[in-house]
Amino acid sequence: MSALTIKSTALLTAEEFYLLPAPVDGSQQELVKGVVVTMPPPSNYHGRCCSLIDRRLGVHVETHNLGIVTANDSGVLVARGPDTVRGPDIAFWSRDRLPNPPRHGYPDVAPDLAAEVLSPSDVFSQVLRKAQEYFSAGVRLVWIFVPDDQSISIHRPGQPPVLLGITDTLTGDDVVPGFSCPVAQFFP
Repeated sequence: MSALTIKSTALLTAEEFYLLPAPVDGSQQELVKGVVVTMPPPSNYHGRCCSLIDRRLGVHVETHNLGIVTANDSGVLVARGPDTVRGPDIAFWSRDRLPNPPRHGYPDVAPDLAAEVLSPSDVFSQVLRKAQEYFSAGVRLVWIFVPDDQSISIHRPGQPPVLLGITDTLTGDDVVPGFSCPVAQFFP
């Protein structure tokens, strides 16, 4: 009699997802409602934009001892049961919100700010859905950087988005106090 192999359809938890090995091909992964979603690595230009955002925001946050900034798709737990772990390009947690950042796993507190840089393969409506997931988890501000037209779409829960162009200045408002940078400095 032969054995029947049944493929497991069990959903992963955030803790199980964290323990998975990194993909050998360099692709990036997120956990969406318990299912691993794999994406190709972003482009060089995407990485340059993320680096500029990280440096400018990170220097401000460190200089003023406001909290921590993470980059490179560091995991953010946005939902439980089934678990969803998203990887914003940049995230900021205020010192008050996350006084003791964990060294392993994902914080159980959503960041104050999540920033996404659109890649040519991204669909804007999908990024907006991701922003809604961030808001449901407690994120207060989402910046969406659009390299194709060198703009930034600013989103807050329950408010209409604000669009900044290349001649405008991005501020952190009440989420990242004192932060201000010309939009042009994010797009090389």
